[in-house]
Amino acid sequence: MGKRAAVLNMGRRPGVSGFLGAALCALLLAVGAPVLAAPVSCAMDAAVLTGATKAAVTRFRIELATTAQQRARGLMYRETLPQDAGMLFVYPDEAPRAFWMRNTLIPLDMLFIDAAGQIVSVHENAIPGDDTPIASGGKARFVLELNGGQARAHQIAAGSILSHPLIESGKARIPCAP
Repeated sequence: MGKRAAVLNMGRRPGVSGFLGAALCALLLAVGAPVLAAPVSCAMDAAVLTGATKAAVTRFRIELATTAQQRARGLMYRETLPQDAGMLFVYPDEAPRAFWMRNTLIPLDMLFIDAAGQIVSVHENAIPGDDTPIASGGKARFVLELNGGQARAHQIAAGSILSHPLIESGKARIPCAP
């Protein structure tokens, strides 16, 4: 047994329970079990994003797009969007998603987010007016649109976490405080 393992096992006899504990931890990490993180303060009109390293937390004021009509309209025809604002698109299920920029006048960052709040992919600076589909690259239940450049400015990337009251608390990687 190496020095590090010996230090970790001081006062304990090696045995099956130690092996099973280590195996369980490895399994939970491998299957992407929810992160055990302290709940954060959430609000319906705010997106709370925690970096993949859990070092930084950023809040954006958001509008919700929860109906098919709201999702179809999105941020079309807007000439400006405050730097600390965005729109959260909420779908009833988790599935591959694709967005385009038709009739959208400002560059946007698109964050594709799974049902547990983990960012699956980020598309930075989508081109205004472009009809080219932008695919999620995986299953997403939420899409957060921000001003172009905000993801990079706040070090938001795949693996970062969204906390919001619409994410089921039992599934949330970082849940909202009660």
